[in-house]
Amino acid sequence: MVNVTRFDPRADALGNLVDDLFKGFLVRPMYSEGREQVAQVKVDVTERDGAYVVHAELPGVRKEDIQLTVDGAQVTLAAEIKREKETKEGGQNGQGERVLHSERMYGKVSRSFTLPQEIDDAGAQARFNDGVLELTLPKKAAAQRKQISIQ
Repeated sequence: MVNVTRFDPRADALGNLVDDLFKGFLVRPMYSEGREQVAQVKVDVTERDGAYVVHAELPGVRKEDIQLTVDGAQVTLAAEIKREKETKEGGQNGQGERVLHSERMYGKVSRSFTLPQEIDDAGAQARFNDGVLELTLPKKAAAQRKQISIQ
């Protein structure tokens, strides 16, 4: 026997709306008083002239706080976003300053990804300007295949 169910487009649309509303609710970090969030590093990778060009957004990071490692075809970016703690004591009427709302993120962030081909780390270059890290990672020359004659 065949089970027949009635299709209700309103229920399906409502179900999708509720699913979208709660998608990732328990996965994504949420803001709460006293807890700090850490941003994700957003990366664009393009291929140009025998090299990979990587642009990574690192807002609020100083150049000195970025670590970059290349191991074969794997690239790892790590950075620390430091919170500048400035407490004002005594302001008007002798009262201190308190934070009412903060959306800026602080802490350590890391991102690793693997490129399709190994990197020649001797020719790698990195520039950091206005919160964007630009990496130029030349591809390692592929080893030439050698055909061996059978005697």
